[in-house]
Amino acid sequence: MENATTSPIIIDDTTLRDGEQTAGVVFSRKEKLAIARMLDGIGVQELECGIPAMGEEERDAIRALVDLGLNARLITWNRAVIPDIEASLACGVAAVDISLSVSDQMIAHKLRTSRDGVREQLKRALGFAKERDLYVSVGGEDASRADLGFLAELMEITRAMGGDRFRFCDTLGILDPFTMYEKVKALRTAVPGLDIEVHTHNDLGMATANALAGIKAGARFVNTTVNGLGERAGNAALEEVVMGLKLACGIDPGIDTHRFHEISRFVGRASQRPVPPWKAVVGERVFSHESGLHADGVIKDARNYEGFDPAEVGLCRHIVVGKHSGTSGLVERFRQMGIELSRQEAGALMDEVRNLAQRLKRPLSDGELRTIHASERCALRAA
Repeated sequence: MENATTSPIIIDDTTLRDGEQTAGVVFSRKEKLAIARMLDGIGVQELECGIPAMGEEERDAIRALVDLGLNARLITWNRAVIPDIEASLACGVAAVDISLSVSDQMIAHKLRTSRDGVREQLKRALGFAKERDLYVSVGGEDASRADLGFLAELMEITRAMGGDRFRFCDTLGILDPFTMYEKVKALRTAVPGLDIEVHTHNDLGMATANALAGIKAGARFVNTTVNGLGERAGNAALEEVVMGLKLACGIDPGIDTHRFHEISRFVGRASQRPVPPWKAVVGERVFSHESGLHADGVIKDARNYEGFDPAEVGLCRHIVVGKHSGTSGLVERFRQMGIELSRQEAGALMDEVRNLAQRLKRPLSDGELRTIHASERCALRAA
């Protein structure tokens, strides 16, 4: 895929909105404020911070976020109806996303209206918002299943009426990166004067890939959530999108990644969705090495088996000793424990190390390794 992006990429993190829409997740106001401060602190440029139409408690939380005076722009999610926009205005925000269903499936079977009805709904809501000097993102729900010609019409209405961008939503997470690229590129060509935002879901495990594909096709804004929280299988994960942009695409979105581990753990606790140890980018054990060849290679030069320094995302490297370990890994692990071991001594311990790991079906702890080492030394003295 050719990279059509020339403008700076804007991260619009929606942990506080779509992330909290994860089934069963509720953030307290204190947690929302802490998450917002953390994301603002690392340079996230925009935070989708809630749904004012939900009620007074939600509006109070949004007002508290406004009062923080963050550098990040706060944007609220609204249906494309005037009462929702009025609720956002009452919170003191200066930016809104107004969402309307755009696929024929949802137009007929959810809204029970017509394409003409959607056009008119957009004109009314967008006109009301722009008359009040709001920054407006028009959200195309289910855009991935919508007719491209109809989407281009809605984008042209948005552009002509002063809308600021159009959100292309893969609401059901059904696209592959190649199709995402082609759709976004086609829309970018059809309405070149309007910024595009991509909002991707992970139902097929491709949210991050689709987000990157949309950016490469010319989208300037991208939605993320910390840890990939979100409806059903979740959204594109902030940490994956940012590191993917930097390493796979050569695009630096200006985010300080060193606090990713800290933010990931905080959101994991607040959401009561613990971060799996193998979670891409921020999992505790994604820089763990056990295999003899891999451990030997990473000890000689970490770049042999690590695409980036774990410290870049607030993590550290682990040399794991288990069934697949080799002498290099064993020597290094004992060195970390303060015990100098020769390769010959490590070789003498390997059978016992592997046998115990096989029986326990897990890596060995420092205590278990010390016990094996002590037993071997006793055996040598006895001999």
